[in-house]
Amino acid sequence: MKQIQTKHGNLKLPFFMPDATRAFLKTCNSNDIINSGIEAMVVNTFHLYLQPGLKIIKKAGGIHNFMNWQKPLVSDSGGFQIFSLIHKNKKMGKIDDAGASFKSPLNGSSHYIGPEKSIQIQFELGTDFIVCLDDCPPYAFVKKEIESSVERTLQWARRCRTEYIKQVKKRKLDEKNRPKLIAVIQGGLDFDLRKKCADGLLQISQEKFLGESIPFAGYGFGGRPVDEQGNFLYEILDYTAKLIPDDKLKFALGIGLPLDIVRCHEMGWNMFDCVIPTREGRHGKLYQFIKNKDIKNKNFYKEIGIKNSKNSLNLSKINESSKISDLKEYSFAYLHHLFRLNESFGHRLASLNNLEFYSTLINALRRR
Repeated sequence: MKQIQTKHGNLKLPFFMPDATRAFLKTCNSNDIINSGIEAMVVNTFHLYLQPGLKIIKKAGGIHNFMNWQKPLVSDSGGFQIFSLIHKNKKMGKIDDAGASFKSPLNGSSHYIGPEKSIQIQFELGTDFIVCLDDCPPYAFVKKEIESSVERTLQWARRCRTEYIKQVKKRKLDEKNRPKLIAVIQGGLDFDLRKKCADGLLQISQEKFLGESIPFAGYGFGGRPVDEQGNFLYEILDYTAKLIPDDKLKFALGIGLPLDIVRCHEMGWNMFDCVIPTREGRHGKLYQFIKNKDIKNKNFYKEIGIKNSKNSLNLSKINESSKISDLKEYSFAYLHHLFRLNESFGHRLASLNNLEFYSTLINALRRR
């Protein structure tokens, strides 16, 4: 599979999506993002449900219109955020087989999101890819708890897919206009549990409901891609990728370091998202290629700390080969000056540099 069709345009594989969590990338507008070469983004179901809420998004005609982005969007289920909220503070809610009850971190109001409601919210958003609600355990969970997580993830995936088919039929959406449904493979660091989860999801994908058998369009890697010490979990990521059929999307959720993207692409993963390009940019870290952009060499890029005093006298342009005029016109010294004054224009320049870097990296992977 070399590309995927969506209502808002086709996407060549692989592709990378910055996280526009609350329907924006800080300091960047839609034209900025398009000019950087980015073709798709991720929004967060949990955050958008709480603020601004579905009422205004529906009135705008969907999340694409609301945020002025007419290219593909993925909505994650919001499960990771909900469970992180509850696992950090039990007073914020509880998780059971039905779903998750929780208090809003914004105002303390009470809410419930289960598999069905998560799918309903994502259909209201109108995104091109929607993700099943899954049970995402924290690092501290022992095997018995991870086993329960897998069982719940499978139960919820079946309920998500059932609700998905209901929504497709209710809204009379044909294959061209309906969103792609992605399931999530949990199992922690246990190879047997990863296989059990993947096999269960593949079985669910073939089940009929209301006379329909719409399979999952793809499968994601559930849980963090690094351990508690920050070590990249190469073996379990490689193993999980091999459990997914090659004609399906393989979503490496949250994987965003440049070298990790290259490694995961070699394993077969073809869909990536992360906050790294813009978040690191706003903190003064720029990613740039070394020499001829040869990604076969693991040292194919460098990180520039723009706040470092050595950049205060560097009048070289940020990126003379950039397609973005501002990056060709402003110097490292000027960018250093902007960061010293905490000027938002500096955050924008650094973010655009990183977005273009990631776009260029993805295009290099497509040519391999």
